[in-house]
Amino acid sequence: MPESDRRFLNRELSWLEFNQRVLEEAQNESLPLLERLKFLAITASNLDEFFMVRVGGLQTLYARGSKTKDPAGMTPNQQLAAISQRAHELTRDQYQCYLEQLEPALAEASIQRLRMDDLSAQQTQFVQQVFNDEIVSLVAPLAVESPESFPTLTGNTISMCVRLERPAKDSDETETRYVVLPFGRIPTRFVTLPSEGTYSFVLLEELVERFISEFFPKETVLECVAFRTTRNADMAIREDLAGDLLEEMKQLLVARRESDFARLEIAADASKQLTQFLADSLGVTQRDVYRIPGPLDLTHFFQVADAGSGEGNRFEDWPPLASPMVDSTESIFETIERQDVLLCHPYDSFDPVVRFVEEAADDPDVLAIKQTLYRTSRNSPILAALARAAEKGKHVTVIIELKARFDEARNIEGAKALEQAGVQVFYGVKGLKTHAKVCIVVRREPQGIQRYLHFGTGNYNESTARLYSDVSLLTCNENLGADAISFFNAVTGYSMPQTMHSLSAAPITLRDRLAEMIEAEIQFKRQRQKSGITIKVNSLVDPQMIELLYRASQAGVKVRLNIRGICCLRPGVPGLSENIEVVSVVDRLLEHARIMHFRHGGDDRVFISSADWMGRSLDRRVELLVPVEEDRSRERLMAILECYFKDNIKGRRLQTDGTYEIPTKRRSSGLKMPAQEWLYRETCRVAELASQSRQAVFEPHRAPEQ
Repeated sequence: MPESDRRFLNRELSWLEFNQRVLEEAQNESLPLLERLKFLAITASNLDEFFMVRVGGLQTLYARGSKTKDPAGMTPNQQLAAISQRAHELTRDQYQCYLEQLEPALAEASIQRLRMDDLSAQQTQFVQQVFNDEIVSLVAPLAVESPESFPTLTGNTISMCVRLERPAKDSDETETRYVVLPFGRIPTRFVTLPSEGTYSFVLLEELVERFISEFFPKETVLECVAFRTTRNADMAIREDLAGDLLEEMKQLLVARRESDFARLEIAADASKQLTQFLADSLGVTQRDVYRIPGPLDLTHFFQVADAGSGEGNRFEDWPPLASPMVDSTESIFETIERQDVLLCHPYDSFDPVVRFVEEAADDPDVLAIKQTLYRTSRNSPILAALARAAEKGKHVTVIIELKARFDEARNIEGAKALEQAGVQVFYGVKGLKTHAKVCIVVRREPQGIQRYLHFGTGNYNESTARLYSDVSLLTCNENLGADAISFFNAVTGYSMPQTMHSLSAAPITLRDRLAEMIEAEIQFKRQRQKSGITIKVNSLVDPQMIELLYRASQAGVKVRLNIRGICCLRPGVPGLSENIEVVSVVDRLLEHARIMHFRHGGDDRVFISSADWMGRSLDRRVELLVPVEEDRSRERLMAILECYFKDNIKGRRLQTDGTYEIPTKRRSSGLKMPAQEWLYRETCRVAELASQSRQAVFEPHRAPEQ
């Protein structure tokens, strides 16, 4: 095998393997039915974004004639060919899962998708009424005279293509024409049917197909087929040419609605003639055409999963727990002044983070709040608190990243609301995305000015904090506070930060700091001192970091990697990576935390970070690497890292060829429950012990001081 193939796995194929692991959860009959359906919808949503961004970007490179090879030695065209083959396999697996496993199981659970021929007379009359009263008014047929006159379609929405036959105007022969009926964002994909004791529905496209002739009473309908398009969303703006970044981002959103098509999904029974017409009209090649044997757009089944019920059809509820380190009866600033607070979400509630910002907004002793925002919730209490703080006269500065992909519109809206409240808003840094997660609160106290800090691995979004596994650190450490202010002021002042003693920031020092830590482990190993590297990130793509890990492995350093998604490192190659172990855990929560542990000769060094190990994160984003030095917090993070490597239920081990296997050899010695469940049970146990300890303490009532 070529040297490049030996050293690196292809990024795109690695991601498709990750999505296959998500699909395995939908195929897992031991999981609750509606949760399996949700996992299936997640795989469809993931695949949509993959085509919009990764495939769209490669198609652009191919169209420009690029033959540049990726680290695995593949040109854009070779990658597109390999992606097409693997994505078609994945799509077949998705629909086999839905049609052969989930749909029959849903029917047994009284959640039925009915075909039009299955409807009773009453139900048929009902859908006819829906068609006449709603669909005819909402859907407008658009004639297509030629591929050049094809209508503009919204990406990731379903449309119908109708092939019609009518008498020719100037002869006795007939002629064929095409009409498109775009559904757009129509809210009635699942038409609920009147039924007793069941949730029954028909698909909108099947309803329209049944009554399509009513749109064309004097023509013969030869064919009526559902199809769905995916547009290229891998678009960027030239910030050096953008005088008004806010306005440029608005234009980008418009351009995304009119970009080239990256994929065509079409009903499997569509004729070759109609399929070719659509492919030609949309400008897609045959390898980008996906014939779908079931309902298009499985992402819509989130609605069914959310609407369904029934005992045993959902996961056991894991309500977030109040951290025993945070006393709800005292000021959050008193708590942080007494001790660092480490929170592992969503096992620990995200409430202390929200409370941190809300209390800062209302505390008369708080002088200033400085915060980065990447993705927020729709009705964000954090945005509301920042606006309230500004209205109360506090100095509030926010760096809000307008270029957060697919959240641009929400961030534009949030930025405008903050500006109207008097917040000083910066739209990130030119040429970089601001992905760091930090909030600084400056407070006047009797001993002087004190800085309180929050660092996180996830977004300031209380909604996703219940679904994503992340870490928060609340601290008033003086060195971290000084570094954080230096970092923040450098970003808002468009300057280089002063020397930072504890924090490391991308794209300036973070890469070098990680390299230094890996090199140190190599030296400790050579000196026969304690060495070892344990890393948890979402993606490992960067060739330089992979090469450093290979060097560590060749020096005999044990390297353990917990990589949720993309991993381009190839483990288990003799003489290169035999000391590297890579595991991935896909479970009910999205693994999102970035944690690093270096043994450092026995003086354990532990970090949390906002950055994955990708070129974009280390070189083209503003990120932070934060040391965790307090003993209890550091030990908890090390225990969290450890449990993922013992998970032989949800854990999968990366093989040399890029596939993943269950680590069966460790079944007897691993966890008796999945890592995420263990973490939740352990959080419950610690909370219960803390509760019992509080109950066992006698606290006398004291006479008031005179």
